[in-house]
Amino acid sequence: MQRYFISTPSTEGTIQLTPDTCHHLIDVMRAQVGTQFELVVNHQNVYLAELVDANRGTAKLLETIPNEVELPLKVTLACGLPKTKEKPEMIVQKATELGAHQIIFFEAQRSVSHWTNGKEVKKLARLQKIANAAAEQAHRIVQPRVTYVKKLEDVFGQQDFDIRLVAWEESAKQGETKALVKNLQKAQAGQELLAIFGPEGGLTQQEIDQLATYQVEPVGLGPRILRTETAPLYLMSAISYQLELFK
Repeated sequence: MQRYFISTPSTEGTIQLTPDTCHHLIDVMRAQVGTQFELVVNHQNVYLAELVDANRGTAKLLETIPNEVELPLKVTLACGLPKTKEKPEMIVQKATELGAHQIIFFEAQRSVSHWTNGKEVKKLARLQKIANAAAEQAHRIVQPRVTYVKKLEDVFGQQDFDIRLVAWEESAKQGETKALVKNLQKAQAGQELLAIFGPEGGLTQQEIDQLATYQVEPVGLGPRILRTETAPLYLMSAISYQLELFK
């Protein structure tokens, strides 16, 4: 069943759909009066809804739907800007499907791509649209926020994180296999986890040393060297396995 997100408050069980939602529901999905769909209101409650007026774009809320689909951890992925526009789009789409709470892109020392001259506004708008659509497809109740910062240290900003990790290929080369497992085993529901990934070519030793001042722990992601767009998805899958499946 199709799912949509909306922040419009309901009035006596009736809710006004946004123009974008109306377009997709009525024009694309060919919904008619009486068509039922799922509606996430204010990123909190999920309802079974029914279209009551196609011309005005109004629906009524029928009943709440139990929905425990979010990861126990709030995961923020911070990714060094990849070379091509396709890679950030893939990271955002797939990480959203896997449960990421926030995705930050930053310019690393080895980043070839640079979002300058206002490019980030247009790029972020597209990436946010991809995240929103992926959240609907995955039947989540949260649409991840996609942001951009110019420097690695800006990733931390005003936000605090309980667990801070950086994927570091040298850790894998040295045979480190336990740091990621250790951190996920001690993780508690409700905590916030930050995971940092380099662009093509990885992070420099200087950046790793800089991250150490922020209490970020290097972890290996297995014995193979992963592409910049693969590593975040590996981590998200590992988190899901450890905290949702391996109980």
